[in-house]
Amino acid sequence: MATDALSLRNRVLAAALTGMAMPAVCGNAQQGKTVITCTNPASGASWQIAVDFDKATVDSNRAAISDAKIAWFDPTDGSNNTLDRKSGDLTAVVASSTGGYFRHGRCAVEKSR
Repeated sequence: MATDALSLRNRVLAAALTGMAMPAVCGNAQQGKTVITCTNPASGASWQIAVDFDKATVDSNRAAISDAKIAWFDPTDGSNNTLDRKSGDLTAVVASSTGGYFRHGRCAVEKSR
């Protein structure tokens, strides 16, 4: 079995075992690792997220990665995050006892090739 086929098979198996929805995989899907810088538009504070396309993780947290978006749960703050890969809009939804809240950011996403 070719390496790409093994990788796809392993991702499908992992998704099935964890109950995670599997994004569509196209032949030219991005591979490898990248670091993306994000900025809080209100304060100007910035931070980086590490995306590993081969392992489907963001900052070592399991992620659903498609051509349109990257979505992951961050257990450190309990946020569900979604990064729009075209616009760079980042939305974090955080549940709380008072009803929860949203955080917004802007990320410098890669340009399509």
